[in-house]
Amino acid sequence: MGCKLTFVDDALNKSFYKLGLIVGKQPGYFIIIPILLSLLMITGYQRVHYEMDPEYLFSPVSGQGKHERRIVEDYFKVNYSHRFNVGRITRAGRFGRVIIVAKDNNTNILRTEIWKELRQLDELVQNITVTLPTGEKFTYREECARWEGQCFVNDILNLDKIIGEVERGELNLTFPIMFNPVTWEAHAFPVFFGGAKVVDDMVVSVPAVQLIWFVRTDTKLQEQRGAAWEDAFLDEVGIAEDTGRFKHISIARFASRTLDHELEKNTRTVIPFFSSTFVLMGIFSIVTCMMADWVRSKPWLGLLGNISAVMATAAAFGCAIYLGISFIGINLAAPFLMIGIGIDDTFVMLAAWRRTPPKLPVPERMAIMLSEAAVSITITSVTDMLSFFIGIFSPFPSVQIFCMYSGLAVCFTFVWHLTFFAGCVAVSGYREKQNRHTITWLKVLPESRARKEEKSWLYRIFCSGGIDQADPDNPIDNKEHCIMGFFRHTMADILNNNFVKTLVIVVFLAYLAGASYGVTNIKEGLERRKLSKVDSYSVEFFDREDLYYREFPYRIQVVISGEYNYSDPKIQDEVELLTQRLENTSYISNSLYTESWLRTFVQYVQRNNDYLNVTIDNEIDFIKNLKELWLFPSNPFSLDVKFNDAGDQIIASRFLIQAINISGTNHEKEMVKALRQVVAESPLNASVFHPYFVFFDQFELVKPTSIQNLCYGAIMMMITSFIFIPNILCSLWVAFSIISIEIGVVGYMALWDINLDSISMINLIMCIGFSVDFTAHICYAYMASKAKTPNERVSECLYSLGLPICQGSFSTILGVVALLLADSYIFSVFFKMVFMVIFFGAMHGLFLLPVLLSLFGPGSCTRNQEDFKMSKIDKCYPHPYCIPHPQLVLNDQTYNGKNINPNGVYKIYGDDKDLGIGTSGEDTSESSSNQSQRRQMGDDENGRKKYEDGWKRSSYCQSSSQFQPSGELDLYGHEMDRGWSRQRYEDNRRTFDNHRKPPGGSRDDDWVSPRKSSDTSPRREGTYRVMRAHSHHNLHRPRPPRRSNSHHNLEHLDYVAEMRFP
Repeated sequence: MGCKLTFVDDALNKSFYKLGLIVGKQPGYFIIIPILLSLLMITGYQRVHYEMDPEYLFSPVSGQGKHERRIVEDYFKVNYSHRFNVGRITRAGRFGRVIIVAKDNNTNILRTEIWKELRQLDELVQNITVTLPTGEKFTYREECARWEGQCFVNDILNLDKIIGEVERGELNLTFPIMFNPVTWEAHAFPVFFGGAKVVDDMVVSVPAVQLIWFVRTDTKLQEQRGAAWEDAFLDEVGIAEDTGRFKHISIARFASRTLDHELEKNTRTVIPFFSSTFVLMGIFSIVTCMMADWVRSKPWLGLLGNISAVMATAAAFGCAIYLGISFIGINLAAPFLMIGIGIDDTFVMLAAWRRTPPKLPVPERMAIMLSEAAVSITITSVTDMLSFFIGIFSPFPSVQIFCMYSGLAVCFTFVWHLTFFAGCVAVSGYREKQNRHTITWLKVLPESRARKEEKSWLYRIFCSGGIDQADPDNPIDNKEHCIMGFFRHTMADILNNNFVKTLVIVVFLAYLAGASYGVTNIKEGLERRKLSKVDSYSVEFFDREDLYYREFPYRIQVVISGEYNYSDPKIQDEVELLTQRLENTSYISNSLYTESWLRTFVQYVQRNNDYLNVTIDNEIDFIKNLKELWLFPSNPFSLDVKFNDAGDQIIASRFLIQAINISGTNHEKEMVKALRQVVAESPLNASVFHPYFVFFDQFELVKPTSIQNLCYGAIMMMITSFIFIPNILCSLWVAFSIISIEIGVVGYMALWDINLDSISMINLIMCIGFSVDFTAHICYAYMASKAKTPNERVSECLYSLGLPICQGSFSTILGVVALLLADSYIFSVFFKMVFMVIFFGAMHGLFLLPVLLSLFGPGSCTRNQEDFKMSKIDKCYPHPYCIPHPQLVLNDQTYNGKNINPNGVYKIYGDDKDLGIGTSGEDTSESSSNQSQRRQMGDDENGRKKYEDGWKRSSYCQSSSQFQPSGELDLYGHEMDRGWSRQRYEDNRRTFDNHRKPPGGSRDDDWVSPRKSSDTSPRREGTYRVMRAHSHHNLHRPRPPRRSNSHHNLEHLDYVAEMRFP
């Protein structure tokens, strides 16, 4: 195995061995205490605090957008009650927004009937009556955001006064701004019109129009009233749309609370699938834990494994709530994952139990079971916990919260399986010890005795099971599992075929090519529409917004903070240069859509200075004239200049620019990055801001954060696997597998329409731990194999792990399949990515790694097994006799430096090594008949004594030095040759004398001994001679020792049991 740093493995085995003894002796305590702790932790649910704010959950904690917003709000705090301007808000606030299109699919809504219904819709919204829990009632007009005492209104509706002329073609609408000839209002068409067709600055057709209503949010009370109004708005407009109240317009609605509602709906939609998933996983675990042997079959333990995982998850969530961690809807995906993880540990522990000798007491079997399963369940649990704890350091609160809940759930599941489930296994062990039926708990007969007693075939099929205490190793009661045999023979033979190996490598290269293509085309950022359910009303709104309102999407604020002398031409030039550089980027429109108080004020003074007769050359005059001529209260520019307390110096200023033709999250990320780069290069202390920039920050951070987490995770998984499996090659193969699986998941998630966002980041972090499980086991099994050739190693590791990998992967996928039915992007991402990581991990473990290890692993360069090496003694001293091995000592019960089992010399067979670190045994059957027959040899103490006595009395064993190294080794065999000749003479003489004795006479010189065969034939009763006869002529003549030049003879276990020494 290379490096022998097995202290962790040894410590775990010893600790779990002691724990198994305690659980086996007192299982009741370990069942009751976890149940009571679960009930205690569940009481924490009464303190649960739901967090539904999308901005908090899905934006970085310390994102640059939040820093920029603090700057804007420090100088230009929004006043919704008196000085509200929609282009200068810093937060979404409370609002209702609709996008209207024509129901008849006409691409032009500039029609009288359309505008008439738009006016009716506006009246409907303004007259909505909201009733608070206190009984207080109010309408929009009472809570609306105001500008100089006037409610914020949609001035575009005043086109109804001229819409008839426009429809008849008597009046043209000029784009982008037009003064209403009736009301003399300036209509900014880009704000309201979506997808307008413009020819020569004239509006030809308009397919969509949007209306928006804002309410006040200056205080906490106003915030609560605004939230209540939003709910009423969504309900009333939804009813009007669903009932067909409007004949000509179709309405898509949205409010600031829409995403909150959608997150809550996502939570509610997945809850009904808990019960169905539990039932499905219960059936799966019951079926996979059943077998034809009705005593060793353990269906109820499969179900209890699910119950253990559910109890642990519920207790972990309660503990997290007691710790003050907010609860989010995404956490509800964790129970589905924990059931899958829990049932995997169940399979591992039951497999270890079935490998224990049934004749041992239950506490000792429990100790052996937990000792064998220690490394397996510990390494999977530790890697999963580490991967989740990596996510705690993510900048996204949604990732942090989910990883804290899931990490605790993995930890609790691990502990609950070692206590509650282990106690259940112990109780089942006592039932099995008494040979009771797994369902009825009635005592039944094993199949071998049922056949002897000629029980009916119904009894043998539905009632028989267990082992016969008088004949515990009967092959009838110890049958090999057919699926494990398939992996050992059929599957291994297929993978060992050179053509198949080539095909596997070609498929792997194609897999990497597809993943690489996906990586280059991955999209970043969490789109708002994906937070909604598939059938949500908001999806239609987002679709219309993307279709019609991407030409002029964002009104961006540029804030210059600091005490600058704006009368200085140099400062004016710097501000103008910054403005022009922003306008010259591909993301910002020209100066026509820019609102700059400084540019317009300077130009106004320069154009009209003849009659104004003012100067702005010094700071005092500049500020005085600015206040008098330009910053009067009704001018929106008055919101863009911040003076110090004395009012004699400008400490901050703001101007607005218009984003243009922005589509897609990648484009939004590039826009924000480019604008921030421009302001960073300016000598002015400037920053850019839009309320959505807080969300756009995730586009900047999600990629480097994901790469960082993947790298840290891969390194930690490699270190962890090395600690538990101290083999450098194994750790390198595990790291290779992790990288390969993660590249595949990242690449194919892009091809499966999954963006790289905070939701997928959660899954990538989670997948780091999941990708270790199968690959680590396969690598360890291959490295630990004692087989001489790569083909045999492949056969052994597939026999050990083929079935557990299939069971574990299928159970995990089955546990999360319900998430696909929730019609939610969030939960569908969980299913898709868990499916990919489990599928890719299983394919790596079952196909790729066995092939690569057979080609590049240990033993890949050795000769065929027929090509054995000669021993050094054979080469130097050719002699026709086998030389006794110096370390083969019978009296000391030692063979090749190993202690022989005191039950007989036939126990020189190698100890059964757990090649799968806990998963190598049969999962659904007892050990194979070959193993049981090997265990036959040496269990009987009387047989051992008779065998030794016979050995000592044998004519070949007159001297104890035959198996003990003497002071001088007879390398050339001269003494052995002479001794053999003497012995042969004495044997012939005694044989002649025996034949001369009368029939029926005693043969005192003949010694006999019951024999246990080392082959797989049934045990033969009676006596026979030690000397194996090959013909009638030499029936009583021992053959001379034959020359052997093969070191293999001393290693071959069956040969050692039968070997002759002169």
